[in-house]
Amino acid sequence: MITLIIGTNRPDSRTKAVALQVKAIYEELKESVNVIDLLELPSEFFSPTAYAKKPATFTSMIDKVLTSDGLVVVTPEYNGSMPGVLKYFIDMLPFPESFELRPVCFIGLSAGASGALRPVEHLQQVFGYRNAHVYPKRIFMPQVHNLLDENGIIKDVDIKERLHKQAEGFSLFTRQLKWVPSS
Repeated sequence: MITLIIGTNRPDSRTKAVALQVKAIYEELKESVNVIDLLELPSEFFSPTAYAKKPATFTSMIDKVLTSDGLVVVTPEYNGSMPGVLKYFIDMLPFPESFELRPVCFIGLSAGASGALRPVEHLQQVFGYRNAHVYPKRIFMPQVHNLLDENGIIKDVDIKERLHKQAEGFSLFTRQLKWVPSS
């Protein structure tokens, strides 16, 4: 099971449009896919008391992470980094089991020229710290507004190919790591 994380809670985001197309790629590869859309975070998740006692409405998102064979994080770039809601989501997940030895890969998109290089590098540091297996082939989508058509569909052939290759490689990566002992 691959779990795809939509790394923003912005309504009608390009991140979600791209993430849903990535989901379709994994489904073409016959992978089961869960989606965590941060737009669906419950309001009580943002209460100061949520750190001590996770809201029951957050449990399904935790379960999607904990039962995942691999995580695909699709993140936009906000102010030179990942969206704050993505970092908060990561901070609220159980430690250490959420990411310990779990495969993860990244797709970044931005309005600017970097394609979200900075947030992806920040995420690699966070997931590396949490002992995740970071898949090395990252996808960057600079000036994302030029890569999508008016309906949010990826029109850039090169990006489509890279997303397919990343998905194929990450699927294999997650299967291979199932055979690695966890101790």
